Amino acid sequence: MGKLKQSLMGALLAATSIAGLQGVANADTKVIHAGKLLAVPGEAAKKQQTVIIVDGRIKEVRDGYIAPSEFGNDIKFVDLKNSFVMPGLMDMHVHIQMELGPGNDSEKLRLSAADIGMQSVYFANKTLMAGFTTVRDMGNEYTHINALRDGVEKGWIAGPRVIAGRMVAATGGHGDIDGMRHDLLEKYTSSTICDGADNCLRAVREAVKYGADVIKITATGGVLSDTTTGTDQQMTDSEMKAIMDTAHGLGRRVAAHAHSAGGINAALRAGVDSIEHGTYADKESIKLFKQNDAFLVPTLLAGDTVVQMAKAGTISSPAIRDKALRVGADLVENFGRAYKGGVKIAYGTDSGVSQHGTNAQEAVLMKQAGMSEMDIIKAATVVAAELADMSDSLGTIESGKHADIIAVNGNPLDNIAELLDVDFVMKAGTVHKNQ
Repeated sequence: MGKLKQSLMGALLAATSIAGLQGVANADTKVIHAGKLLAVPGEAAKKQQTVIIVDGRIKEVRDGYIAPSEFGNDIKFVDLKNSFVMPGLMDMHVHIQMELGPGNDSEKLRLSAADIGMQSVYFANKTLMAGFTTVRDMGNEYTHINALRDGVEKGWIAGPRVIAGRMVAATGGHGDIDGMRHDLLEKYTSSTICDGADNCLRAVREAVKYGADVIKITATGGVLSDTTTGTDQQMTDSEMKAIMDTAHGLGRRVAAHAHSAGGINAALRAGVDSIEHGTYADKESIKLFKQNDAFLVPTLLAGDTVVQMAKAGTISSPAIRDKALRVGADLVENFGRAYKGGVKIAYGTDSGVSQHGTNAQEAVLMKQAGMSEMDIIKAATVVAAELADMSDSLGTIESGKHADIIAVNGNPLDNIAELLDVDFVMKAGTVHKNQ
């Protein structure tokens, strides 16, 4: 009787295995042979790995090179035996509808809404081709960015997964319109400009109503505001607290643009989820980051870009040029303090200030500031996924997660600049680049 039971169990297991393989064979299945695979950034990379992808998600990762024929006759095979394979990169601070450069201000007035929408599709594709499969857009015209987000999700557009942010700012503060004739200021001023706690509560509700995935506030002044109001705190403590409570109550994270220590600390005390830039973070800031389990999104590339533009004379406004030379340089210099202090770092570039498609330059600057290669990659994968509340589906190459996978020729753990030349890009199981 025991032998009969064992025989029946063996037959059942065999039938289950065959059924499982048939299920894989009948689905959209891809098999990758990875010469070196960093499946979970923070853990050691492994050699000679097989990644099985079914209907856009990771089915399994196996040791060794498993023959694709094991999974059926219609399997799509991707040979990356000579490559370093890793999860798709994530940029937590972009502006996908704009790009700074000579003539940028006049271009804003020439481009129609449709032009801007088409341009954002172009920038999104450049970002995807650079290996960034998910981005968090931190402030654009909301109907356009929502349409881009939804178009990518529906497969109409080849671009990174988009987390759409909406900016809430104080009247006359960074994020409001400046540097134009008064009638144009009135025309372009957004209804998410607010003053006072109750009015800021209203602005958050409106942003969420119209589709915002995340709320961005401008806690302090900013470099690219054409005004001499500086980079100190601009939103009041009570305004920020009202924004945090309302956004969190509606299930939205809040990111705070902040340069000065006072503004950073006020935003952290109010309960912000991430600080963008964080230029002058001090010892108190580091303490508050840790207490609140908050993230720093450093955007070193933006700082470096505006410094180079100011030195080259391509920034015409004296107010912007002076801030760019001071704040941009300090941003890169001071980042190392937060990293060494143990603050959680999520990768973000502020692309749109820099050119889209050059997002990996941030990694080079982070390395120059003292961050290890593994920690840089973690910031752009595991930590970014945590900030985006998508750790269950992104950030690693593990069973059940989206098949967002990139590959490079060299080993970025030895030379982070390898990320500047991504050869293979897969997003949700679809191959977008394979050189």
